[in-house]
Amino acid sequence: MTSPSTTVPRTEERWSALQWGTLFVLCGALFLDALDVSMVGVALPSIGDDLHLSTNSLQWVVSGYILGYGGLLLLGGRAADLLGRRRVFLIALGIFAVASLLGGLVDSGSLLIATRFIKGLSAAFTAPAGLSIITTSFAEGPVRNRALTIYSSCGATGFSMGLVLSGFLTEAGWRWTMLLPAPVALIALIAGLKLIPKTPRDRTEGRGYDLPGAVTGTASMLLLVFTVVSASSAGWASARTLGSFAAVAALLVAFVAIEHRSSHPLIRLAVLRSSHQVRANLGGATFFGSYIGFQFLVTQYLQNVLGYSAMQTALAFLPAGSLVAILSTRMGPIVDRFGTMRVIAAGFASLVAGYALFLRIDLHPSYPAVILPSMLLLGAAFALAFPSLNIQATNGVRDEEQGMVSGLLNTSFQVGGAIFLAVVTAVVTANTGGHGGGRQAVLDSYRPALWVVTGIGVVGLLLTASGLRSRRPSYGILVASSADDEARWAVRGEGGSALGAGAGSAAPVPAAAPVASGSASGPASASDGGAVRD
Repeated sequence: MTSPSTTVPRTEERWSALQWGTLFVLCGALFLDALDVSMVGVALPSIGDDLHLSTNSLQWVVSGYILGYGGLLLLGGRAADLLGRRRVFLIALGIFAVASLLGGLVDSGSLLIATRFIKGLSAAFTAPAGLSIITTSFAEGPVRNRALTIYSSCGATGFSMGLVLSGFLTEAGWRWTMLLPAPVALIALIAGLKLIPKTPRDRTEGRGYDLPGAVTGTASMLLLVFTVVSASSAGWASARTLGSFAAVAALLVAFVAIEHRSSHPLIRLAVLRSSHQVRANLGGATFFGSYIGFQFLVTQYLQNVLGYSAMQTALAFLPAGSLVAILSTRMGPIVDRFGTMRVIAAGFASLVAGYALFLRIDLHPSYPAVILPSMLLLGAAFALAFPSLNIQATNGVRDEEQGMVSGLLNTSFQVGGAIFLAVVTAVVTANTGGHGGGRQAVLDSYRPALWVVTGIGVVGLLLTASGLRSRRPSYGILVASSADDEARWAVRGEGGSALGAGAGSAAPVPAAAPVASGSASGPASASDGGAVRD
């Protein structure tokens, strides 16, 4: 496993060619993951026509990936911590390449969904492994913020540009949207074998794998996502759906009980006492979840209601993707100055404004006046929020737990995406009233779902804004060396925010102190990833 001393010295802010190469590979893999999530969006109508899939079935092409991704992220993060981040990352990337190749060759909807599920499983291991390689390789503070900003911007750019690229590929055939990631993943794998350094693994004596926690935690996430996704067809009040939700609740109770008793838990539950961790994860779920639902609706609206081609749909999303690519790499200094919470709040405000403006759509919208403003606002939202959420979730966490918190954050993104997509689809289905009625009827079925998407964004904005009200000094996430330490410090501060001084430290680190950066110019607010501003 990696350690900071083997890559970037704590006092070193200048990166070597090898460090840039490592970051390049990790950014490429995240770009590919995000690209694959969004690239299928524009191709959905063509896939449905070719494989004879209904709207509910098409949802599974998206949700199948998210189901595998969100269900196994916690296990993927823990595996990265225990088995070695480089090893887990490279193996999962190879599986992703093979599944991508198979996805472009299948000839049935069920097989396509199965390959998407496998790709989601592999991404569940590459995402937390890649993020934890970065967070354990770059000193917390401006150095890490810069690395995370570049890394997160690649993911946001990949997600935004996937829609654009999908339009070009779908014109040639939807199968190309499935095949393209295969050679890209193979190139990233070869580069990773050469550029990601082999580092001594931490000793794992006395550190268990928490198999009962892994089984119950993973099963609860898989069943939760499956239940919500399938509820629209089975019925939200059906015995099957209610029974599944009861089973999810039982599994979650069992998981929490196991984690409390385990000496080597899959998730150290004390981390969740940190208000900044809770806000980061809830923010990730509402941000990504609302946008997944929005993207699904807009691609259907543009093609099924307005009659856009795949290429025209891609070009409609181009301003958002371009803005993300331009702005996201410049977020590091902004986060250092204003702090993550303020930047995330600004991102949510831009997101909600974009959704609200899109509610003006009709059967003959003016693109410059109605659609373009929303796209620009959504691009700005991605550029602001994605890097900041990653920085907030990983600041101040011990190196050996970076995989855990990375997996937790990505789980929030993906489970939020699956749940809210299912809710949005259910709202559309409930307002369709059959397949007739023409374009106006279709638009009328989309409009309530757009209000739901906007409401989800508002909830995320309010959750984020609640973190701006407190002006009391905050203290770091407890990094305890024992359960006694954890119990002793649990009552200190407001539940913690970003940095513990290290295992066995004498006291939490005040937010006003520079954060482990090796220079006085490091960010002053542990909880905010940037300077404290009154």
